[in-house]
Amino acid sequence: MKFPGKRKSKHYFPVSARDPLLQATQQEQEEGSWVVGIDQTLVDIEAKVDDGFLQRYGLSAGHSLVIDDATAEALYHELMRDELISHQFAGGTIGNTLHNYSVLADDRSVLLGVMCNSIQIGSYAYRYLCNTSSRMDLNYLQGVDGAIGRCFTLIGEQGERTFAISPGLMNQLKADSIPEEVIAGASALVLTSYLVRCQPGEPMPEATLRAIAFAKKHNVPVVLTLGTKYVIQDNPQFWRDFLREHVSIVAMNEEEALALTGEADPLLAANMALDWVDLVLCTAGPTGLYMAGFTEEEFKRKTNHPLLPGAIAEFNQYEFSRAMRQRDCQQPLRIFSHIAPYMGGPEKIMNTNGAGDAALAALLHDITANNFHRQKVPNSSKHAREYLTYSSLAQVCKYANRVSYQVLNQHSPRLTRGLPEREDSLEESYWDR
Repeated sequence: MKFPGKRKSKHYFPVSARDPLLQATQQEQEEGSWVVGIDQTLVDIEAKVDDGFLQRYGLSAGHSLVIDDATAEALYHELMRDELISHQFAGGTIGNTLHNYSVLADDRSVLLGVMCNSIQIGSYAYRYLCNTSSRMDLNYLQGVDGAIGRCFTLIGEQGERTFAISPGLMNQLKADSIPEEVIAGASALVLTSYLVRCQPGEPMPEATLRAIAFAKKHNVPVVLTLGTKYVIQDNPQFWRDFLREHVSIVAMNEEEALALTGEADPLLAANMALDWVDLVLCTAGPTGLYMAGFTEEEFKRKTNHPLLPGAIAEFNQYEFSRAMRQRDCQQPLRIFSHIAPYMGGPEKIMNTNGAGDAALAALLHDITANNFHRQKVPNSSKHAREYLTYSSLAQVCKYANRVSYQVLNQHSPRLTRGLPEREDSLEESYWDR
């Protein structure tokens, strides 16, 4: 089974020539083997400053504050002039997820959002492009005459972090900038809760709902990452209704899960979320990672891993089953899986920002691989039913956990390369359950 993208082949003869009976199913155009997402395009800018700097810009040490465009420009100009910036990373939860997907799959993802019409070498917009995978398709970005979003992390003399956030024009994506044909051919549409909760008059929510309408029209799964507990806890019932009406897959951490469901136990929260969606990915810090979904009762597969105790007894009993959308099951059965942090977690956590986005990228890779394989080998027994994932729930957990570890072990939330070669050569252990 060949996943999307170029992989190192250890065969003398091309893999495609092994079975001439499969030649008729090969297509030049790999339709449906990409993911598309909408994001608030922003750059994370980190700098070390003194207390006088914070006072000049009216910032309170240790707190987060939204600043206007004029203040942001003046602040950024001083940081550049005095060479105080230590890091400038492309940010945004969906941008991070799509970048990581493209690194893992070595294949195309499509980002929808805004970008500065005028980009200077060395500027924040330039850094956004430099820190983004070349496999990410940015051709559909909407140009704006002004700044994209900037999140300044200002490290004070005592090491305390102060955040200054400048939205710029990142929420100015218009509904007519959403290309139906790109969504129609995608394996998934990936969104974040931030897109829906904007200032009155900003066009981003309308653009998001239009993209969702296109996804529903073409039967493309909608994936929502909850973003932060603060957005969810303001109106949890709104988000429950939103999930039920629009979303197939939800990704969250344990704090967001608590805000959404009222359940502190990630397993119980994931189970409750299945009342509204088809598949749940929940990262839980040092506890590890949980997944929950549906499969067909008749074709459930028992695990050969030890059965795990929890709020739901022996909840991982059928974790070797592949996930399906509930509506595609005649007798839907809820299935769950859990995995502890890879190797106990890194010896030193360099960065917790983006670990959940990395886990979601792995899940998206598996979903896209399922579509890719269905197109290449439509008569395969793997596609006798309308499965959502290529791998079992347990295997997706294993892959997502490993990718999440990779991000925890580095400073940036974006992968600079795929998994190490040793693991890349063990594809069968990840994919063939």
